[in-house]
Amino acid sequence: MDKNIVALHTFIRQALNEDLGDGDHTSNCTIPPGYKGRAKLLIKDTGILAGVSIAREIFLIVDPALTMEIFMEDGQVVQHGDVAFHVNGSVHSILLAERLVLNIMQRMSGIATTTNKVVKLLEGTGTKVLDTRKTTPGLRYLEKLAVKIGGGVNHRFGLYDMVLIKDNHVDYAGGIAKAIEAAKSYLKKKNLDIPIEIEVRNLSELIQAINSGGVDRILLDNFTFEKLEEAVALIKGRFITEASGGITLDNVLEYARCGVDFVSMGALTHSVKSLDMSLKAIQTN
Repeated sequence: MDKNIVALHTFIRQALNEDLGDGDHTSNCTIPPGYKGRAKLLIKDTGILAGVSIAREIFLIVDPALTMEIFMEDGQVVQHGDVAFHVNGSVHSILLAERLVLNIMQRMSGIATTTNKVVKLLEGTGTKVLDTRKTTPGLRYLEKLAVKIGGGVNHRFGLYDMVLIKDNHVDYAGGIAKAIEAAKSYLKKKNLDIPIEIEVRNLSELIQAINSGGVDRILLDNFTFEKLEEAVALIKGRFITEASGGITLDNVLEYARCGVDFVSMGALTHSVKSLDMSLKAIQTN
């Protein structure tokens, strides 16, 4: 089984255990054992739907006998009043899954919606938006999946799949050239085939990075628009370019117009507004 699926199932079980404790006493005392029913996932907001595939996994783990009728898939535009799916089966099981399904889907949909807004703003510029590691601990896989659903691009997943030499690494290593040389030597010694990206804070550091070579991408951090355009002109055709630092919905287009290949935005995952939705019982009488 894929390692991300294994991690997802582990997370779901931990989250359910956190919620359930020694039993759902409210459901147990108000609803007869074995009672069957149906509920709908009701959208109460406008945005991009994300997390339907995760809801399926949650229901499966809670109770394999639960069944879903899916009307809207991940990535679709939704609006107030839409119904994404029905879930049928044990009412006790539906109520156990309810809060986890909503927490995950609301957050994922919020991330996908924010990402999609950026993607729309960047249309025609040639610049793509990246996420970051500024994610909720334990939820990185889900939050980065939501970015992809919204049309964004995933940056490195963790510390293991890219060498990203940032300002602290440079300062501890003794400078740009030393940091890059150490990275290249390390990858060769360890026989690792992962990309190297170097963060630069000014044009002087950029010149050092260009002269050192051996990297795949240059991250231009907190550059003014004027300096960013100058930097892109120096780099053009030699390295992939990425801009970061204080990029928001209000200024992302201006960054893109400077000609960078990517903009990275921590705001995609660390400060989004969740999409409003609820799981409502469907009355059958």
